Amino acid sequence: MKLDSEHLEILAVIVEKGGLTEGAEALGKSQPSVSRSMALLEKRIGTPLFEPGRRPLRPTELGQRLARLGGQIRSANQQASLLVRRFQQGHAGRLRVGGAPIFMDGVVSTMIADFQSRHDDVQIDQTYGYIDDLAAALRNGSLDCAILPLHESQVPEEMSFVPLLPGQNVIACRAGHPLSRRKGITLSDIDDYTWIAPPSDSPLFRDLQRAIKAIGRDDFRVSFSGGTLASIMSVLTGSDALTVLPYSVVFLSRNNAALDVLPLRIEHPDRQLGLLTMPDQKQPPALKRFTGFLTTEFHRLRNRMDHELQLARRRG
Repeated sequence: MKLDSEHLEILAVIVEKGGLTEGAEALGKSQPSVSRSMALLEKRIGTPLFEPGRRPLRPTELGQRLARLGGQIRSANQQASLLVRRFQQGHAGRLRVGGAPIFMDGVVSTMIADFQSRHDDVQIDQTYGYIDDLAAALRNGSLDCAILPLHESQVPEEMSFVPLLPGQNVIACRAGHPLSRRKGITLSDIDDYTWIAPPSDSPLFRDLQRAIKAIGRDDFRVSFSGGTLASIMSVLTGSDALTVLPYSVVFLSRNNAALDVLPLRIEHPDRQLGLLTMPDQKQPPALKRFTGFLTTEFHRLRNRMDHELQLARRRG
């Protein structure tokens, strides 16, 4: 026997409110339509739902049990409606995000954690990559957005790129490094130390090469290369080696690692960290909320970084 689930929901509200009129008012229905629904349900099951002649209405044993089931159905429907609204409003869902490893681990991961503390029903699947792999994943629909540093000439024609943070690199070292408080660093000073190199296929590796060349050297001694940001940080803080990192990564890593920045200006990369998407593809509602959150957080980060640099110039 198949029963109409809507009839069971109506029965649950009638029992909860204690009468047909009260139940109809709670449901936003007319009393005659509620009565008809109960008559149809009683006809379907072949037995009364309420004890005759009792005021207020008192359900029979079967009526009471069916009302409990109707309450469960009503609750499940309400939860389903809420879930749909949360998906539509971007408060729930699944996002597939890819990005450049150093930035994802050093900057974006902290923002993702903050986003999920406010939107814990949004699942984020993260992958790593550079422009070629990330652009291909966006095209085939396996990524919803990518976060990576690009020059405007690198942005594929069919994609949208929203800049978040200008390129800004620094020479990083451990806190207390012999060079960290020295003014007027010379080439001979730099020559005494080895370098930590990021992965050779990363834009940051090319930045390191340009930085070394800009300070008067065509080559450099590498003591460690190709690691993750975590391993680079471990080697950096545990040795006197130097490396080139985005200032944003160093700025945010200081909470967990004893780092310093050498007072030596280097050429900044001609690109910006930003959000790459495929605007013509159907995008999950949570993506708009996530990208809006990132835009705000990066704006705040940039203000904090600029403030610290201004203070450093005044002290210098």
